Amino acid sequence: ASVSVVLVNMANRTVKDAQSIHGTNPQYLVEKIIRTRIYDSRYWKEECFALSAELLVDKAMALRCIGGVYGGNIKPTPFLCLVLKMLQIQPEKDIIIEFIKQDEFKYVRGLGAFYLRLVYGSLDCYKYLEPLLNDYRKLRLMDRSGQYQLAHMDEFIDSLLRDERSCDIILPRVQKRWVHEANNELEGRVSLLDDDLDDLESESDEEELLPPPRPRNDPVEPMRTAPSRDDRHGRGHSPSRRSPQRDMRNDREREKRHRSRSRSRERDRGMERDRGMDRIERDRGMERDRGIERERGMDRDRMDRERGMERMERDRGMERMDRDRGMERMERDRGMERMERDRGMERERAMERDRGMERERGMERERKRHRSRSREKRHRSRSRSPGHHLHHHRDRGRGGEKERDHRHGERAERDHGKERNRDHRERDRDRGDRKEKHHRSGRSKRDNMMGMSREDLEIAEANALRARLGMPPLRP
Repeated sequence: ASVSVVLVNMANRTVKDAQSIHGTNPQYLVEKIIRTRIYDSRYWKEECFALSAELLVDKAMALRCIGGVYGGNIKPTPFLCLVLKMLQIQPEKDIIIEFIKQDEFKYVRGLGAFYLRLVYGSLDCYKYLEPLLNDYRKLRLMDRSGQYQLAHMDEFIDSLLRDERSCDIILPRVQKRWVHEANNELEGRVSLLDDDLDDLESESDEEELLPPPRPRNDPVEPMRTAPSRDDRHGRGHSPSRRSPQRDMRNDREREKRHRSRSRSRERDRGMERDRGMDRIERDRGMERDRGIERERGMDRDRMDRERGMERMERDRGMERMDRDRGMERMERDRGMERMERDRGMERERAMERDRGMERERGMERERKRHRSRSREKRHRSRSRSPGHHLHHHRDRGRGGEKERDHRHGERAERDHGKERNRDHRERDRDRGDRKEKHHRSGRSKRDNMMGMSREDLEIAEANALRARLGMPPLRP
């Protein structure tokens, strides 16, 4: 794909030894959008690839119409593609002149005339294009909608010399013809209609020399109805007897006619000169009007550019505002995330504090249970009745009593170890329940324990523990 792109770019470049035309690249005489459409067209890729000046003649002979671009997608005509190819390869001037001078292929002549108008100066344009105004052959012209219109070669050449745009391409400016005539660079243009005008003037002079015809109803003069004897014998018509006064009168009349004819010719020349001046003034006025229109177009383009810049600035401002809003939204979201994270950390710290407090309470309860068990042992040893000792003394004697007390102590120690292990197992299982019960009944227990003594409190805790283990209470 990269190789094909490189080949396409090389095919669209101007030849290396090409000269700049009007101070720029020859291909730049065609507008960029139209030039891009030509590069993308199928005719350019298939028919104009690697085309030389010799092969260009065959392609020009195959043309069937002239025109610029057409259709909604701005599709170029083959005529316009060949014009751009000629600008790219820049053929010699002799080839272009041969294109113009040949009479057989009219579209080849039109192609050469269009290229000459684009590339060369005003003197060459007037020198080689004005003779083509006598070519009245018909041409097919394709309009912007893709339809064919009827045109003529002289109309096409006249549009090249007078208009600012032809075939959707802006033509370079050329100098006016009267400027070259004033500088003696060009001779006065002789039109084919001048011979017809001379014939008309000669016919009008002959009509003036002939006497006007006499009307049929003209009354007959009496002298001619009754001629004299001398007239009847022909003396009045004899050249030898013609009077000198009559010859002088004829000479005066002849000189008068010649003077009137010279005056009419002078008058006609003056009128022609006035027409030329009027034409020059009209051309100058049209040039001024075109300059004014061009300035107005430049002002409109400048206003459009300013509007475009204002629109771009407004769009950039909107983009900056959107970006600032997005940054503010991101900062707000980050702040919310930080707040959520801080709240989560606060909750974790509170839960950690609650766990530590619960652990400390459990340890305090363990210490209290241990103290209560030790007190219970001491209290049990103190609270044994004499009848109980007597019953044992009767059964086994004093030695059996000591042995039984020793066994009872060992059993109590084992029970105490089992209870401690069972308490440790049940502590983790009942931690949630105790926490909830502690929150519910903490106040009521505190209120009840305020009125109890220390010994009663220890007994109540021991009874609660014995109730959980399924043992009878110490005291009701």
